[in-house]
Amino acid sequence: MDLVIAPQPPQLGPATITVALTDATDMPIEGAEVELEGNMNHAGMVPVFAQSTEVAPGRYRADLEFTMGGDWFILVRAKLPDGRSMERAIDVPGVDTVCSETPAP
Repeated sequence: MDLVIAPQPPQLGPATITVALTDATDMPIEGAEVELEGNMNHAGMVPVFAQSTEVAPGRYRADLEFTMGGDWFILVRAKLPDGRSMERAIDVPGVDTVCSETPAP
């Protein structure tokens, strides 16, 4: 299981997450149901969820919202077509808060 986040580096707001699922022989795993759960590393934040869509054989894409800057992790849960399941936690350190500065009058 590989995961790519865009934009890079991750920043506050919407992100596109692409997950690639392959088997032991490096063949794409098609037809899985892949769900993402984003959490901050500290308690007190409500998790964010996203359901993915298969965009190519074994490649799944979802939009996830980073609601605060800081350290996050994404739980990737995949239910495979044969009934097995996979789960992996991916660290996403240092989500940037992008501030637009307004010039002083």
